[in-house]
Parts: sequence; C-alpha cells; structure tokens
Amino acid sequence: MSSKARKIILVVDDDSDIRLTLEMLLQYQGFEVWTAKDGAEALARVETESRAGRAPAVVLTDLKMPRMTGLELLDALRLREQPPPVILISGHGDVPIAVDAMQRGADNFLEKPLDEARVLVTVRKSLREGELERENRHLRRRLSGRHELIGVSPALRALDEQIQQVADSEASVLVTGENGVGKEVVARNLHYRGRRASGPFITVNCAAIPAELVESELFGHVKGSFTGAHEDRLGHFEAADGGTLFLDEIGDMPLAAQSKVLRAIESREVVRVGSSESRPVDIRIVSATNADLGAAVEAKAFRMDLYYRLNVVPLHVPPLRERPADVGVLARHFLAQQAERSGRAAPSITEGALERLAAEPWPGNVRQLRNVLEGAAVFADSDGIDLPEIDQVLGAGRSLAPSPRAHASLGEDPLEAPSFEEFKNLSEAQFFRYRLERNEGNVKRTAEELGMQRSHIYKKLERYGLR
Repeated sequence: MSSKARKIILVVDDDSDIRLTLEMLLQYQGFEVWTAKDGAEALARVETESRAGRAPAVVLTDLKMPRMTGLELLDALRLREQPPPVILISGHGDVPIAVDAMQRGADNFLEKPLDEARVLVTVRKSLREGELERENRHLRRRLSGRHELIGVSPALRALDEQIQQVADSEASVLVTGENGVGKEVVARNLHYRGRRASGPFITVNCAAIPAELVESELFGHVKGSFTGAHEDRLGHFEAADGGTLFLDEIGDMPLAAQSKVLRAIESREVVRVGSSESRPVDIRIVSATNADLGAAVEAKAFRMDLYYRLNVVPLHVPPLRERPADVGVLARHFLAQQAERSGRAAPSITEGALERLAAEPWPGNVRQLRNVLEGAAVFADSDGIDLPEIDQVLGAGRSLAPSPRAHASLGEDPLEAPSFEEFKNLSEAQFFRYRLERNEGNVKRTAEELGMQRSHIYKKLERYGLR
C-alpha cells in the first residue's frame, strides 16, 4: 500500500500493551496508525488533524477507559459531519453493552482477548462499509442538488426554511400549489434533506391510475387474485419501505380507495390484493395537490379523516407570478441545464429578455418558464437570447414545449403533414395542447370537458410530450 493511499486507523485503549500490539499489527498491513489512551485524547487528535484535512478511516476503541469512555467517544464522533466507522473492543462481560452500542451507531465489536486475524477482517469490513457510506453521502448531495429550490425571493427562502425544519420529521406533509410550481421538487427536498435520504423515493400520480387498479398499484397483489394478475406484484407502499411515498394529485384519488389508504397510513401495514397477510411498511407520506381539499371535504368528495391525516404539516408553494424576482435566476438555471444536456455552452440572455419574462403572468408557472426557455434557446443565434426569441415563443402560444418524442413539431400545420398518420398525431397533439392551455394546465377540468378519464388524458400527454 503506497503512502499516498494509506488509510488511517485510530486505536484508543488505556492498556499500553494492547495499543502497541494493534499499532504493530496494523502498520505491518500498511495502515497509518494513530493511538490514544482514552476517548478525550482521541477526540482531541481527531479535531486537530481535521483542520489539516486528515481523518481516521476507522476507529478501534476500548469500552471502559478513564476521562471519556468508548461509548462517549462513539457519541461524540457520531455528531461529526462525516463520522468514521467505530469498532468497539469489549471484555467478555461487556458484550451486552457492546451490542447496545451497535444499535447507537457502532460499526462492529471485538471481544478480548483479541485475535489478530479477526481484527484485520473486521477492520477491512469497516473500511469497505465506510467507503460505501461516503459514496452514498456524495450521491445524496448530488441528488438533493438536482432538486434544489432555485430562487432569491423572500417567499421561496421562507419555504426553504420550512422544508429544512420539517425534513427530519416523520410527520405527513401536504404540499399545495398551482400546476407547474414545483410541488414534486419540494417533496424531493423533504426526502433528500431528511434522515430517509438513503431510502427510496416513490412517486404515485393518483390521477393517472384507473380507479379499478388503484388498490393493486398502491398495495400490490398476489398471483391469480384477478384477471391479468399473472405473478405477485409489489405495491408502491412496499416499494417505498424505508423511504418516502409521494402521493401526487392526491385530490383525484377515488373515494373508494381513500379509506384503504387511510388504514394503511395509520396501521403502517398493507395487505396485497388477494392476500390476507399483513405486511409492515416503514414510510413517510408526502402528498401534493392543486385542488382545495378543504372544499372537497365539504363537498363530500374527499374524506375528512384522510385530509387531516395527510395535512399534519402544510407547505404552500407560491405561484411564479407572486415572485418575479425568481424568474431571472430560474431562466439562467434552465439554460445552464439545457446546455449541460446538449454538451454545448449555455446561450446568454439579455436584461431586456429577462424583464420581458419577469412581466409575464406565467399561468403554467415554473414548468411553463422552463419550456419557453427551451424553445427560445432553439431560435437563439450566436448573440444569445433577446426579446425577438422570447416573443417568438410566447407569441406563438407555445406554453408547452414540444418533445422529441412527438411525431412532428407542434408549430406545424397539420395539413402540411407528410402522411395521414402524422396528420392525425399532429392534430391530436395540438388539440390537447389547446384544451390544456385553455384550462391553465388543469388535467381534471380538461378531462371533464372532454368526457374522458384522466388516465387517458395523461397517456395522451405522455405520448405527445406535453407534460
């Protein structure tokens, strides 16, 4: 092992013979070894070395020592931003204490008298687990960065502070706000900034699931429980075990399913369709809606008890028109994102163009702004984005940007389509775009106007890239 790659092992024991034995054993294996005679000395060494950017990869510590015990050292190290794995060394009579310490965050324990082979196996195991934990922390930081709240307005900063206060809580959160404001971004912030960040984040669009399949989708089913159930299936509640279940468009959940969802949330158990076996789930519930659930409760369209169970902590995301100071920051952020995806430099945008964007009412909120910037970037020349590019997109009414999956550009005349198939696709895409724009992106209202199921509307949006 080269000196550059040497891992640091901190050995803490009030017995000088044990310290020396472990130091020689570990140095022979190529590790750099620090030693300390008690927890206080060890913690002081860690604090001093950390200022120089050095930290132990693993700590081996005795349980019983003067001044500061191994358990007290463990607790102090666990408070650090990046705590190292801790291996406790215990006498035979201290094994129950060591087991309890592992529940408090210790990585492993070794029983005296120490066996050299066991020491090396345990240290290497802790090193591997420490590396995995560091990689997981790095990944969580990257994921949380991808879903950060972008803006400088007082309203958004206040929301960010609320998220920080609530993130570590297990309380259910109801996120409200208009379509396109970023309710899912808030939900992901709650997840990745909380203690469940290493667990799954499962999103369920309640409006997109056909009523007859809601129970199977949420709770799973067993083989043969209904026609088409060819195998056992995991439901969203079980898939979110150890993490967060995000129930989007919760206001559109059928009444028949609401009582079962309430029971699952309160009992923390689910029963798959066709089974009688209860399965425990450890999840946090975050819901979102653009509807007035209070009014839905009064209209008997939403269960009151479920509403109060979901709305333990309410978070409201203000519309973009109420925070124009965020428009410029978001615009530059979206242009940088688009550039990163395409591998090109981000186009510049003039102050005049930003002022034009800030003056817009943005009925589609942040989603609409992102799509407008995507369209403007397509029309931009080497001088970047100015008023003509913004007006070209806004003037054409392209509040929903075309997707590369669409068969033709939404700006084309269907009568000029090269084939009948593309004529049908383009006409249908433009029809749904127009009706959605007229309803300010409200899928439920659009479905009611057209006499269609919401799940069918969502399929059309997915097909033509209108989401």
